[in-house]
Amino acid sequence: MNHTLKVGVLGGGSWGTTVAALVARNASTHLWARDPETVLEINAQHTNERYLPGAKIPVKVIATNDIEAAVAPMDVIVMGVPSQNFRAVLEEVKQYIRPWVPVISLTKGLELSTGMRMTEIINAVLPGHPAGVLTGPNLAREIMSGYAAASVIAMTDQIIMKEVQKVFHCGLFRVYTNHDVIGCEVGGVLKNIIAIAAGMGDGQGAGENTRSAVITRGLAEITRLGVAMGGEAQTFAGLTGMGDLVATCTSPQSRNRSVGFELGQGRSIEEITNKMFMVAEGVKSAPAVIELADRYGVEMPIAREVYEVLRGESNANTAFRGLLRADIGAESEPG
Repeated sequence: MNHTLKVGVLGGGSWGTTVAALVARNASTHLWARDPETVLEINAQHTNERYLPGAKIPVKVIATNDIEAAVAPMDVIVMGVPSQNFRAVLEEVKQYIRPWVPVISLTKGLELSTGMRMTEIINAVLPGHPAGVLTGPNLAREIMSGYAAASVIAMTDQIIMKEVQKVFHCGLFRVYTNHDVIGCEVGGVLKNIIAIAAGMGDGQGAGENTRSAVITRGLAEITRLGVAMGGEAQTFAGLTGMGDLVATCTSPQSRNRSVGFELGQGRSIEEITNKMFMVAEGVKSAPAVIELADRYGVEMPIAREVYEVLRGESNANTAFRGLLRADIGAESEPG
């Protein structure tokens, strides 16, 4: 452990707070949040009840709503903000970050206006700063409760990646390395769409067999697009592909599965999102995912059905009937 290392985690939501709690075991940690009440609560009570009810945050985590204080002295910056705010926060970071400081994304989404992955945005806004992603089957509340979990840090620079790995790896939170940044990042994005589909089936009372089929065929879609974008096929069989997909499609803690479940119960996407205070990235990223599928000529029938439901052009019941009526061929083929 290197307690002289300084890490700034940006984003006071459930996952940003959880990662700050993990990193605090290995390094001096500052957590930036916009909300002054969240900052006050973390510093005074060592809790973040809105996002992590009942969880205790280590006293070593120092919260601030001063982004300069959370960035300027830091050796590593960790971005835990939603995908559609990611670029704007990076522009703020740009004013204060020291040269060559690595920037690690926790965000599993795509920028809607450009279709860019978060590491692509880091490279565009902060050229020269090593960019990476921490991703995997990680449910924040379980990790804060002390359950074992595994994650992956993916960067192109192997030397820096091994050093950054030490920042996150601790106790029952095991962190593996992977050079395939595209594959790891794409898996984290696309599984959210499939989780909405799985939730739609669960909301309609579909069985375990149906969910298994959605997960498996969904993984095939994720792999096809991921490989077309430059990822490696074996990545999608690992923690950032199958592992993350299973956790997100089966856990009641999954926001994307919960959105799908509510859609399956007949509620509109407006009703569902209006009562949510945490972002379901699959809802935000679906249009960008379909645009990428069209750009790369990849068939993604499950993702497309979800997209049409989210746009109000279909409903969960019609979407599932459409998938069941789809033509069938070899398992290796789309459909």
